[in-house]
Amino acid sequence: MIITTILTIFFAYFLGSMSGAILICKILNLTDPRNQGSQNPGATNIFRIFGYKLAIYVTLFDMLKGAVPIWIGSYLEITPLYLHIITIVVCIGHMYPIFFQFKGGKGVATELGSLAAINIHLFFVMISSWIIIVLIFKHSALGSIISNLIVPTYAWYIQYSHILLIIILSLLILIRHINNIKQLWNPQ
Repeated sequence: MIITTILTIFFAYFLGSMSGAILICKILNLTDPRNQGSQNPGATNIFRIFGYKLAIYVTLFDMLKGAVPIWIGSYLEITPLYLHIITIVVCIGHMYPIFFQFKGGKGVATELGSLAAINIHLFFVMISSWIIIVLIFKHSALGSIISNLIVPTYAWYIQYSHILLIIILSLLILIRHINNIKQLWNPQ
């Protein structure tokens, strides 16, 4: 079982390293999103450059790659601790992809897909808080930042078995948003 778990962890990283934004743009013969807009290979930048339809495909791709390793791990009856590690690793793969010089996206869609597979309640808290913030403030990064502050609080009180996972994921997401936090703190 340990070999299966280790292989699933490696699979999660390599799957996470597959950038939906870069691959979809390459397939559709569009310019590389790393050379336009915010230069971030993520759904928000794709939305700004190419519009909402392509951004939806990228979001779904990145969510699916977050969920697939968890589904596989669950099918293989990998323990919850290792499912949490797999969740963290797939998000790290998205943020620091081996296939793209370790320069990836911010991990929000991959985190959402992972949470949907781990615990649907955490997913709904995350997505609903993100949607509310984005609708109010019209700012995707602010939605990501605030929802990653809300979900650990929810997990602390309601889904405590996932608290360590949620804290680690939220910290990773917040670290990837450090430039956005600086811009929000000191608008120019």
